Amino acid sequence: MESWLKMSAGDLGRGIAAGDISPRALTETYLDAIAAHDARDRIYTVVTKERARSEADAAETRAKLGQRRSLVDGVPISWKDLFDSAGTATEAGSDLLKGRVPTLDATVLQRATALGAVCLGKTHMSELAFSGLGLNPVKETPPCINFPDAVPGGSSSGAAASVAHGLAVCGIGSDTGGSVRIPAGWNDLVGLKTTSRRISTDGVVALCPEFDTIGPLARTVEDAALYLGMVEQGQSIDLKGARLDGMRFAALQTLVLDDLEPEVADAYAQTLKRLEAAGARIEPLEVPEVHDSVALERILYTTEAYGMWKEQIEAAPELMFAEILERFRAGAEYSGADYVAAWVKMREIRGAWQQATAGYDGVLLPTSPLLPPNLKRLMEDHAYFTHVNILALRNTRIGNMMGSCGLSLPTGFPSCGLQVLAAPMTEEALLRVGAAIESALA
Repeated sequence: MESWLKMSAGDLGRGIAAGDISPRALTETYLDAIAAHDARDRIYTVVTKERARSEADAAETRAKLGQRRSLVDGVPISWKDLFDSAGTATEAGSDLLKGRVPTLDATVLQRATALGAVCLGKTHMSELAFSGLGLNPVKETPPCINFPDAVPGGSSSGAAASVAHGLAVCGIGSDTGGSVRIPAGWNDLVGLKTTSRRISTDGVVALCPEFDTIGPLARTVEDAALYLGMVEQGQSIDLKGARLDGMRFAALQTLVLDDLEPEVADAYAQTLKRLEAAGARIEPLEVPEVHDSVALERILYTTEAYGMWKEQIEAAPELMFAEILERFRAGAEYSGADYVAAWVKMREIRGAWQQATAGYDGVLLPTSPLLPPNLKRLMEDHAYFTHVNILALRNTRIGNMMGSCGLSLPTGFPSCGLQVLAAPMTEEALLRVGAAIESALA
């Protein structure tokens, strides 16, 4: 049973289908692992034992009757603490929402439950999802799998930690500027950023509704595809036979290779060589408009975030982590006219991006320029926090700003993810690309 803690969701689901794995025993194995883990309270805000056991028992009954609802029916997963779950506190990592207990599950949680997901509990996150570092002194900061003294990436920090530390098979997170891909990259996981509005955000605590997306953090590309299908109740995605031979990629040059830490630069260079050796055609690509988009990020993100949260923040600013409070309040600097003008310009930039990247199977770039930063230094050095928080999200935010879907894949180099961006609403094709890359890097 100990081996179950490292298996993929797909393999566990096949084991359940074959009668080799009991959903109840599988869930108890995970609950035991959570209880025994010394960082469990830094990873989970709450473990929903009764719900998990009830859902596992139902999955076991369906398996015995040959009535399984999906391949991953009976497989236990975690949920970021911004997905409403009926009767369980959902506080989005902030004391501004302390004691908030919704009466209904979020739509995506309802859908996943209907297809047999077992909910292990809720995981810690950056405060109100407004940081890519995963540092949260108001609640908890989960551990990074590779660097115990570093932050794990955010804002889906606990989601990543739950999977990386063997305390969930998959973690469902959200990505507004990199919040799935950064923690996936820093914890050697697969992280899928979906296209804005592809998946319902009803019952999900919002940060920036124009950019908020939902996606899984998983062990394999197959698992990411399975949970994409589960949360949107869509068709299963066929990944069979995906190969790099004949695929054509753009290796983005503009901005994303600046200031790479040496380990990241080396990992990225070696990864591209391995992809080429597997048959991929990789061409360098400059998109000057990427520079123009950077000037708009602060306006669009902070204005929307502060507009969403101004009333609650200013009623009790002392409850917030000072660094996050400062980021929100930056949105007060801009007018409604500034915001509208920024969107007009951003739509022009998106058109230029789509024209430049059309015809490629994906755009390649490092997930983050940085390795996970030191937690203690972040707490003590304001200038350092500000610098690395912006830099950590620089590459991932391109995907959000351009309206792309995106995938972060482990490269075999600790905390050095490979990011692939693709056109909006092409997640199925992107996941096939991801499966081919995963096979080449195995």
